[in-house]
Amino acid sequence: MLLRTLGFLGVLKALKREATITPVAAAKNRLKFDPKSFLSTIDGGRTIAAFTKKQRVFVQGGFSDAVFYIQKGKIRLSVVSKSGKEATIGVLNEGDFFGEGCLVGQPLRMCSATAMTDCVVMRVDKKAMMAVIHREHAFSDMFVAYLLTRNIRYEEDLVDQLFNSSEKRLARILLLLAHFGKDGKPELAIPKINQETLAEMVGTTRGRVSFFMNRFRKLGFVRYNGELEVHSSLLNIVLHD
Repeated sequence: MLLRTLGFLGVLKALKREATITPVAAAKNRLKFDPKSFLSTIDGGRTIAAFTKKQRVFVQGGFSDAVFYIQKGKIRLSVVSKSGKEATIGVLNEGDFFGEGCLVGQPLRMCSATAMTDCVVMRVDKKAMMAVIHREHAFSDMFVAYLLTRNIRYEEDLVDQLFNSSEKRLARILLLLAHFGKDGKPELAIPKINQETLAEMVGTTRGRVSFFMNRFRKLGFVRYNGELEVHSSLLNIVLHD
C-alpha cells in the first residue's frame, strides 16, 4: 500500500507542471469532463479489449508501457511476495484508471491486474497518454483530480488498517465495493467475491471474515441473492465507536 501511495505522489509531481489547479477546482472539472468519450477520440495509441472473469490484464513484473481505463466491470489489483503469498491491494470500478506508474518511468508492473467480472478496458500507450496530458488541459485537470482522490483513499486505507477493528475494516471494504454514496442508491449488489479475497483486503483470517459476514447477514446489513447485496445500514458498523 505504501509503495502505491509513493507511486501516486510521483505521478502527481510529474503532472504538476502541466496543471496548476486546486483539488476543489480539479474535482469540479472532473464532474464536468467525460473521460470515456474523450479517450475514444484519441487518434492512435489506444485499443479496446474485452476480458472475461479471472483473465489477467497484466501481470506483476511485466513491462509497464500503458495506462488502462475501465469502461465496464471491476478489476482486482494484487501483489505476490517472494514467498508466494498473494494479497489484494485494491478493487477498481468502471471509470477508474490503473497502470499509471508508467508515466513516471516505472519500468515494470508492481502488481497484477485481473478481471473480477467480464470487463471492457481501454489501453492507452504511455506516449499517447503523455501527449494528451500535455495538450488537453481539461483532461489533465480531471486526471490530477482522480489521482488526488485515489491518494486520499490509500491514506484512509492505511489509517483504517492501523486503528480500526477487523469488523470495521470489513464493513468499510464492503461499502467501497458497493460504491456506497454514489448515485444516491441505498442498496447495491457486489459481483461474487470469495471470503479469502475479502480476508486479504481486510488483513485478517478467512474465519474472522466468515464470522462477521454471518453477523452482518443476521442483522440485515447484507444478504445473498445470487450476488452479495449491501444495505446502507452497514454504515452503522463503521460509525459505531
